[in-house]
Amino acid sequence: MRVDIVTLFPEMFTALSEYGVTGRAVGQGLVELAYWNPRDYARDRHRTVDDRPFGGGPGMLMKTAPLLDSLAAAQQEGRGRVIYLSPQGRRLDHETVVRLASMPKLVLLCGRYQGVDQRVIDSAVDEEVSLGDFVISGGELAAMALIDAIIRLLPGALGDEDSAGSDSFADGLLLGPEYTRPREVAREEAPEVLLSGDHEAIRRWRLMQKLGTTWRRRPDLLAGRELNEEEQRLLDEYRAGMNEN
Repeated sequence: MRVDIVTLFPEMFTALSEYGVTGRAVGQGLVELAYWNPRDYARDRHRTVDDRPFGGGPGMLMKTAPLLDSLAAAQQEGRGRVIYLSPQGRRLDHETVVRLASMPKLVLLCGRYQGVDQRVIDSAVDEEVSLGDFVISGGELAAMALIDAIIRLLPGALGDEDSAGSDSFADGLLLGPEYTRPREVAREEAPEVLLSGDHEAIRRWRLMQKLGTTWRRRPDLLAGRELNEEEQRLLDEYRAGMNEN
């Protein structure tokens, strides 16, 4: 997979390309990252990349010509779907990440200042994506979060191929509590079932915890989910246990 990134700060992406799971994926060639800096396409001697918005108001906008030229340059090396990281975009979710991870190439546009001219969006952007209902200083952090989420789904990126499938949201549920050594921490022991060696009992317990955690923290995820007989029984059992406590 190839991801072309239009950004004024390509050096920020070393946090993604040189460390951890994502750094290994880049090093192994599972994903190729390319950077296009609008400043390199500025047409004045000061390499200006911002301009005042028509109508006045606070802040500046990214200058249109360097932005369009950098997007066009990114598309010359194979066309890809253009994603603008924007507070006005559709909120990013697992389903969107899965869809984007299936594409051979993406072009990510990282906004700065107050954003970009609407005509750039209309003519060169395929969709807008938002991390959530808040504003950060630029699209770079959002782009890194999206790329990280995508890389986790690429075959060979994770040491255990089952890891991504057990993440929160992979099956529409949150991940339940997990435990590791030592057996007792702060006078609290790990659940006995996890030490039993009974794989079926462990599976049922983990499913119950996922359902219960989702019910407590993100009931909206369960609202549109039709539970099967086992899931409903385990969720009822979890709720009964909560009432007893």
